[in-house]
Amino acid sequence: MATYFLRRLLLMIPTFLGSTLLVFTILQLAPGGPLEQTILQLQMGGLTGGGEGGSGSAVGLDGGSFLPESALKELKRFYGFDKPIYQRYLIWLGVWPREIKHRDFEVLSTSAEVEKRVGKRDGRIWKVDIRVDENSKLIVYEKDGTKSDIWAASIDKTKEDGTKEAVIFQREYSGILTGNLGKSYTYLKPVTEVMKPRFRISLFFGLTGFFLSYLICIPLGIRKALNHGSVFDFGSSVAIFIAYSIPGWALGGVLLVMFGGGSFWDIFPLGGSRSPIEVWETLTLFEKFIDQVHHMVLPVIAWSISGFATLTILMKNSLLENLSQDYIRTAFAKGLQEKRVVWIHAMRNSVIPIASGIGHILGVVIAGSYFIERVFNIDGFGRLAYEAILARDYPITLGFLVVVVLIRLIGNIISDLALATVDPRIRFK
Repeated sequence: MATYFLRRLLLMIPTFLGSTLLVFTILQLAPGGPLEQTILQLQMGGLTGGGEGGSGSAVGLDGGSFLPESALKELKRFYGFDKPIYQRYLIWLGVWPREIKHRDFEVLSTSAEVEKRVGKRDGRIWKVDIRVDENSKLIVYEKDGTKSDIWAASIDKTKEDGTKEAVIFQREYSGILTGNLGKSYTYLKPVTEVMKPRFRISLFFGLTGFFLSYLICIPLGIRKALNHGSVFDFGSSVAIFIAYSIPGWALGGVLLVMFGGGSFWDIFPLGGSRSPIEVWETLTLFEKFIDQVHHMVLPVIAWSISGFATLTILMKNSLLENLSQDYIRTAFAKGLQEKRVVWIHAMRNSVIPIASGIGHILGVVIAGSYFIERVFNIDGFGRLAYEAILARDYPITLGFLVVVVLIRLIGNIISDLALATVDPRIRFK
């Protein structure tokens, strides 16, 4: 078994790389990205026209004249579009050094050495010397004459008069392999800092709906199977299929109208994961529990309704199929009690299909909550990803992708473990 799971863990690596590379490439090549949006905002805000200073020219992404070239270079550098797409992906992974703390400068055609102030160190001004070697490359030296292991420099372009436009910068390995998902374009904060509180909310709601679905669906499916063809079976099937045909977010809207202060009953709040912070902090522990449950009822119903229907019907059909098998007839023929036959012999084989899909369902309930969180005004993980996609906030979008892919991959391993637990015939090699 250890060998099998080691292979599964190793298989996660190319799967993760392939998924992230595909989505990363699509995001980077898709029109209307953050760079284009920023340029459009500058243009619409009146910050257009010829560029004074810097390069003295004005260019756009399509060659049009509306933005100074120096400003465009800074925008590309800020969003990371100054590098080829393969370098951007490797930088995002953390296997290619990221350039930070850029300082622009010029090297005159007659000069082979430039002194550049790069900041402060130990309370003193930090200066370095930048020299041009025989290959016309720039090398950075500290004031003690040693080659700098912190700063590096490169030439952007050479002007007609021989003057070189250059930039000095630091390099660091910073990507998802180091736990750094980047900085949000919208919130101007690290992605992990933005995602953590939102993820906890979605995880709480998702796992609550997940466990409630299993706790209700398995007994309900068993009862439907044991009472197959009865009025209870027919009536519950009608209700289940009606619920299954309604999307979770649409059902959420209906529930808000019916029970959230709409045109009918004002029983539950209109939205939010809990009461406002100024009210929440004044509540006792028991009152906080009641308040949390009060806010959870409608979202959890909308969250788990589709999975609820699927699990119930799957449990019923699986149990019916096993009850018709020869080994069940043999058990009854030997005089075993019905409860023993159903709960010991038939049940273990009946839950095998449910166990095999537990990882998939777990990924869906945690990460598949875009519209439900929007309907109920819950500041969760799914809503954050939805808004990031609309705003072209690539770091958050890719951070969401990383979490979803990992959940799905780990969910597959959980499914395998659950399947091996309920089915003794399964042997992993």
